[in-house]
Amino acid sequence: MYELLFWKYLDEVYLNHQEVYESLIENQPVEGLEELPIQVILSRIANAFSNWERVDEFSFKNTKGAGAFHIVTTKQSVQINCYGTKGNDMEKLCQMMEEFKCPLYDPQVPVRYDEFNE
Repeated sequence: MYELLFWKYLDEVYLNHQEVYESLIENQPVEGLEELPIQVILSRIANAFSNWERVDEFSFKNTKGAGAFHIVTTKQSVQINCYGTKGNDMEKLCQMMEEFKCPLYDPQVPVRYDEFNE
């Protein structure tokens, strides 16, 4: 599994990314993060991956190639757990979340890919 996590800071807020990550995966609210339009994001992902099999509301499987992913959300975050998902498909997910001003936090590295790290 490869985990992708996305959130958006309030203006002028910049917290310890690892601590934010740990709180979010425990489903704890984090002061300083915006609430996200979760239903809009889920619809956007579903439309972008409409050629994948929809296993359930939060799970997608590529029946024409490799990969699957499962989405876990809180009011403030979107976590996407990828299983054998190709890099270009993960990049597509990251680009979609950028549209919502939510850069990727990659807990495997761990690095948040925002303007402060580029």
